[in-house]
Amino acid sequence: HEQKCVKCKEGPPVVVIRAGDAFCRDCFKAFYVHKFRAMLGKNRLIFPGEKVLLAWSGGPSSSSMVWQVLEGLSQDSAKRLRFVPGVIYVDEGAACGQSAEDRAETLAQVKLVLQTVGFPWHLVALEEVFGLPPSVLCCSVPEPTGAEGAYKAAVDSFLRQQHVPQGEGAQDGSSPAQEQGQLCQPPMQKPLGLPSLAGSPAAAQTEALSRLFHSVKTLTAKEELLQTLRTHLILHVARAHGYSKVMTGESCTRLAVKLMTNLALGRGAFLAWDTGFSDERHGDVVLVRPMRDHTLKEVAFYNRLFAVPSVFTPAIDTKAPEKASIHRLMEAFLLRLQTQFPSTVSTVYRTSEKLAKAPRDGRAAGPRCLLCMCALDVDDADSATAFGAQTSPHFSPMQPPAEARPPPAPCCVPGVGRAQGCCRGACGRENPHVCVIEQLCYGCRVNMKDLPSLDPLPPYILAEAQLRSQRAHVLQEVQEYLIVDSDGEATES
Repeated sequence: HEQKCVKCKEGPPVVVIRAGDAFCRDCFKAFYVHKFRAMLGKNRLIFPGEKVLLAWSGGPSSSSMVWQVLEGLSQDSAKRLRFVPGVIYVDEGAACGQSAEDRAETLAQVKLVLQTVGFPWHLVALEEVFGLPPSVLCCSVPEPTGAEGAYKAAVDSFLRQQHVPQGEGAQDGSSPAQEQGQLCQPPMQKPLGLPSLAGSPAAAQTEALSRLFHSVKTLTAKEELLQTLRTHLILHVARAHGYSKVMTGESCTRLAVKLMTNLALGRGAFLAWDTGFSDERHGDVVLVRPMRDHTLKEVAFYNRLFAVPSVFTPAIDTKAPEKASIHRLMEAFLLRLQTQFPSTVSTVYRTSEKLAKAPRDGRAAGPRCLLCMCALDVDDADSATAFGAQTSPHFSPMQPPAEARPPPAPCCVPGVGRAQGCCRGACGRENPHVCVIEQLCYGCRVNMKDLPSLDPLPPYILAEAQLRSQRAHVLQEVQEYLIVDSDGEATES
């Protein structure tokens, strides 16, 4: 007999997601949309009226995410998404070795898709990281959201605003129709706070970015560095334009690969932030992953059936062999297992859902990694550990032998205010690069081994490293003169 859809038992099946799960077109769309909406609904992290920046790479998953938001905003009021979206696209052509002609052609396709979507959009080039301020690496304290009923109160307030008289709505601009009209304004092409964000990146910045990535020895370190710089740039744009949330399009398959890869890279302590639904490490801007329940297979079928536009852009690992990097090797390993054991990806993904974000030993605050901005969850004092050996002043794998060591360079970054004796006080070591290395977590430190010199790094990273070293040195000097009551004295008093 003719097979029917497992959901409605009527329509002809067009998609087989898993063995025995054959869906018709309408049921598959309902299933797909429900996953997206349920992920947002059960976490209740995005409040009505909040500005949300959609990080769009042009790939299938992020394109599907933008399409889900677009359709969610056009639905009736009972099911309508209530946040205010914008889209950001980061041009990584210079890091991937693309020619200027290929980059211009890609940007033309990107603009065409963004104009079709109609959201406010921001086009930025990865080279712009060389103009970022050091403050992008500071973790801002988010505003308190109140009790658990804050989300429900915000929704009730939003719904009451929808029912205000027409005249009042015109005055305060809070009606959904007007918000929808604001979303469809012409694309924003104003400068985003950096010298050349409005137009083509400066040739000097492009050359600096190419020099940085050419100096990295391994593809693994290149991929990690690219992801770090991209995150910093997106964070800066989000803060400059008042976005409090950033949506990324990482799928279930991609997160499973990321979990295994980060374990191999020594980032096991941060898996809950790197793969969870929300990532609050940056404080005032929260990263959310609403596509984390969708597999790449589901995304591909949905985009094909409903003509979701996307733009192909070669990545830094395009055409790389399987063993070229840890990322490629782990991806090939998991996908090969998935073909033989169809529950592989879902098993790894479900494991990531059980990871908690509680800090080690109950410490909620403390120094943070200069690059990934996660807490330095390490014990510098224990030199018996691998990390202790790396941080020991007597042995550092980042220090070259004396005969091969370059002449000492000034540790003060140009353009940063020089405190008296800052070089001799905060960074007075044989190798000033220790100032940067000692402020990295274990995973970032391992990646930096593949960068022979830290000089090609963007200035804001070096400047923030210097500022942190100065603060630590001043704090250490002041600490000697502070009188702190002991626990016994405090009890007696």
